[in-house]
Amino acid sequence: MYLHELAPAPGSKKSRVRVGRGLGSGLGKTSGKGQKGQKSRSGGVKRPGFEGGQKPLYLRLPKRGFYNKFGAHYTVVNVEELNRFDDGAVVDPVSLIEEGIVKNVRDGIRILGNGELTKKLTVKACGFSKTAEEKIVAAGGKVEVI
Repeated sequence: MYLHELAPAPGSKKSRVRVGRGLGSGLGKTSGKGQKGQKSRSGGVKRPGFEGGQKPLYLRLPKRGFYNKFGAHYTVVNVEELNRFDDGAVVDPVSLIEEGIVKNVRDGIRILGNGELTKKLTVKACGFSKTAEEKIVAAGGKVEVI
């Protein structure tokens, strides 16, 4: 094989179609765009979802869900994550941030009862679920609402 013998595979290279180059070319005059109308004009491409000026479907459908800026948005911590602390420790929002369990506290911390607690802890938070409160007390700890 030599450099002058190199060539692309047959049929892999096609010459580009030159539109608007006379009637004899097959794609002259209107260049394959047909007669008149929005699609034949330059810049006449409609965006996806366009329905001819009618209100589009994605705007007619009702929206669901919202963010209540006046409501309380608690940061959630599960009971099983409190096992990182030593026996007899006091767990409060500051210690949770230092331990890396919580990154930022918006309106407070709420403890939920997912998982098991094996340590005896005093937990201070803005809120507790019933199961979380039961598990902390069952492990010999205390619950304090801030």
